[in-house]
Amino acid sequence: MIKAALLGAGSRGMFAYASYALRRPLDIQFVAVAEPNEERRRRFAAEHRIPEDRQFASWEELLEEPRICEALLICTQDRDHFRPTMKALEAGYDILLEKPMSPDPLETIRMAEEAERRKRILTVCHVSRYSTFYSAVKKLLEEGRIGRTMTVQWTENVGYWHQAHSFVRGNWRNSAESSPMLLQKSCHDMDMLQWLIGSRVTSVSSYGSLSYFKEENAPEGSTARCTDGCRVEHECDYSALRLYLTDQDTWPARVISLTNSVEARLKALQDGPYGRCVYRCDNDVVDHQVVNLLFDNEVTVAFTMTAFTHDVSRSFKIMGTKGELRGHTGKNEIEIVSFDGRRETIRPREVEGGHGGADTMIMQSFVRQVEDRQPAGISSGMESAGSHLIVFAAEESRLTGKTVAMDEFVSRLKDLGSGTGGLLHEV
Repeated sequence: MIKAALLGAGSRGMFAYASYALRRPLDIQFVAVAEPNEERRRRFAAEHRIPEDRQFASWEELLEEPRICEALLICTQDRDHFRPTMKALEAGYDILLEKPMSPDPLETIRMAEEAERRKRILTVCHVSRYSTFYSAVKKLLEEGRIGRTMTVQWTENVGYWHQAHSFVRGNWRNSAESSPMLLQKSCHDMDMLQWLIGSRVTSVSSYGSLSYFKEENAPEGSTARCTDGCRVEHECDYSALRLYLTDQDTWPARVISLTNSVEARLKALQDGPYGRCVYRCDNDVVDHQVVNLLFDNEVTVAFTMTAFTHDVSRSFKIMGTKGELRGHTGKNEIEIVSFDGRRETIRPREVEGGHGGADTMIMQSFVRQVEDRQPAGISSGMESAGSHLIVFAAEESRLTGKTVAMDEFVSRLKDLGSGTGGLLHEV
């Protein structure tokens, strides 16, 4: 068993990762928590039997204490990753860090390099790498089942209601407060593409905008909140009443109120951010975006992220010299179509837990890393920082309308930051 503390008892920290300890108490035990929201802090402490003197209102308070365990799970908001990570590495903790690492490329690089310099574990929650689904895809490509990979079409189907929940009303709606959409939602995809293709990106172009979730598209008769007597609420696809008024303790309803009653959630809709009309929020992140990538092994990728889908899934087609590999995460289905006419459908073993069991698998892997002192995991800080740079380059392309050459982009980063030559030299 390893002992750990949680910094940030939000939905991902409390339910996706730390809940592993309740199912596998012989693997990991949480002995402390830092969370500014008292209700969340006390609920987490009660579930994990954490004493009062190990419940902290901030990560600063926890890290002022002498090292109290082996590992930290840092699941604070995006812009609150860098400082606790650097402080924790200095204190000698091994870290599981929620993605994205940071909205600042130089902070991303410095965290990765600091972990390597101190020989500490810094594993980033690019959970898709741990899923049985994508592990199967990786194995099939490495076996040469479709020959040499040449072209990839990859789509992240965010889902209309998921966009409204997380990126219009929710914590990641505003890039100045959190991250750009591509970094927060699709750094998984850039990371997966880098991992599956196994090569280096040389050129990036991107286009995208916030086109729909704006006040100019609000229907006549709508109000600032769904609870304000909106005349079109009953027919609106984004009705907060329909999405959240349930007494089931499930995501996303449990995000707005830890108390799983209709009364508590109605009060949260009347007072909190999740009851707002989707056309009248302070959101600015894009609702659709495309990214084109050129790798140095001549593989080309066309990636699409869009809010305007019914499914919440990823679908893709990887085209090779001997056939195609088609995948759909929502169906847990991989299809190999060979040019000689053979077809094979593969449905990887499913595991309990979010993201197709990947949340469980990354926790299992992190526990083993800490136990066995294996700093270089499959989503290490160094590996993840490299894929983050692809996202930062894509966002620069979107904002400028220009194609970004990765060598030039990295060169400019070198000029901006000192002490970051190690990783930048490798990207």
